[in-house]
Amino acid sequence: MKNIAISALLVSAGACFYSNFAAAQAVGAAQATAQAADAGAGAPAASPGLRMSGQGVLRFLGLEVYRARLWVSPGFDPADYGALPLALELTYQRDFSAQAIAKRSLEEMRRVGRFTPEQAARWQQALQAALPDVSSGDRLLGIHQPGVGATFRMGGRVVGEVADAEFSRLFFGIWLSPQTSEPTLRQQLLAAPRTAGTP
Repeated sequence: MKNIAISALLVSAGACFYSNFAAAQAVGAAQATAQAADAGAGAPAASPGLRMSGQGVLRFLGLEVYRARLWVSPGFDPADYGALPLALELTYQRDFSAQAIAKRSLEEMRRVGRFTPEQAARWQQALQAALPDVSSGDRLLGIHQPGVGATFRMGGRVVGEVADAEFSRLFFGIWLSPQTSEPTLRQQLLAAPRTAGTP
């Protein structure tokens, strides 16, 4: 019960996390890998035509939880972030279960917009089925498709989908909505959306 309570506290923006000392030793290697990839920050192969907008790091109590990178479509407008396709990549620095990620994601989505208990139950079940458990160093790519839903990829393959347009808008709003619980990370991800959105 105590571990569950701690997990609920240690996750923000769609990912529930917990840490241990052994996992911390792997962070340096994962950061080096992510930094090397950042040097060539082209759009993910699954999302051609997108431009890099920004990147940032989510930390909790000084510990790095994940690194985030955002790609947006030409013409992207932060005020209407859900109107065009975009891709968000999270490189995890801790281990999280799909169940914990889904639960925390729904809590964060409630900051962004209203939805019914029935929608919440359906979305949590769908997201939990769509997402894999993640380990330190794993990269999870979420792709927002307006009017369609969200697709999740890891290791170059689709690991899950949630075919619900409203779910997708609220889910990516965890990071991009003005109501996000992590405004600093949002600012970092939207560092250059205008530049990113131009051909």
